Amino acid sequence: MTTFWSSYISVLTLGSLIGLTWLLLSTRKGQSKDTTDHTMGHSFDGIEEYDNPLPKWWFWLFVATLVFAVGYLVLYPGLGNWKGLLPGYQDPTEFANGEAGWTGAHEWEKEMAKADARFGPIFAKFAAMPIEDVANDPQALQMGARLFASNCSVCHGSDAKGAYGFPNLTDQDWRWGGAPETIKASILNGRHGVMPAWAEVIGEQGVADVSAYVLSNLEGRSLPENARADVAKGQEIFAANCVACHGPEGKGTPLMGAPDLTHPQAFIYGSSFAQLQQTIRYGRQGQMPAQVDMQGNDKVHLLAAYVYSLSREEVAEAD
Repeated sequence: MTTFWSSYISVLTLGSLIGLTWLLLSTRKGQSKDTTDHTMGHSFDGIEEYDNPLPKWWFWLFVATLVFAVGYLVLYPGLGNWKGLLPGYQDPTEFANGEAGWTGAHEWEKEMAKADARFGPIFAKFAAMPIEDVANDPQALQMGARLFASNCSVCHGSDAKGAYGFPNLTDQDWRWGGAPETIKASILNGRHGVMPAWAEVIGEQGVADVSAYVLSNLEGRSLPENARADVAKGQEIFAANCVACHGPEGKGTPLMGAPDLTHPQAFIYGSSFAQLQQTIRYGRQGQMPAQVDMQGNDKVHLLAAYVYSLSREEVAEAD
């Protein structure tokens, strides 16, 4: 911060405190120390304003706030470049002389350092174990659940069952594969799924035909009564344009993030005839952000084990 702005902020802050102090004390002059029946001549709806002094507790409370403000500005940064007298986190890389005053950023760094010192060895212990073994450890699952609630539930839901545009993590439908290490790779490095738009390539009728083929032949569901589509032509278009990603049987390709079209629950953007047309017509783009910088390898390892355990629960229930 430049000297001008530092001085401007300091003068403005201190001037406000001095002005408030003067206003508080000046209004006390000339006031009666005792209560009186004398009114100020103001009356509304039978209510009159008396010329009585403010309660002492109110006055001293205001004085206390002013004293607190001065003490705060002495201890903490608040007057331009003044760093305050309160010792802060030492960071020689940020301050040339190696002396840093108190800041919220440094307090956060200290809290994170304490947390890493306390929980780092626990995270490291689980990170050294296979994900399958971590998924069977109750303590690890509790830690993974808290990490999931703090970082993943906003998209995938608190129950991890997903939402429109976000996959269900508790079933067996995985775009990129559901193996433990694959799940970890998805969380660690993120994923970017792209479904190209096909309207300009196959036309509106082609969009309807392919949607009808996916709905009826691959998913085994009946078409709406008002659907104007040719399933046979849709199969031809699918064979010519879609098998490269979804495979000849529509089972998908995990290496490309192409979903299995034979499972309606795998369609995160909906599997109705209208929704399928929307997806094929305009395409889709989904972004799973990488967590390597935010969480690090050890925490992602726990997250992967927790997510893996959720899909294993469905298998156990099915058995």
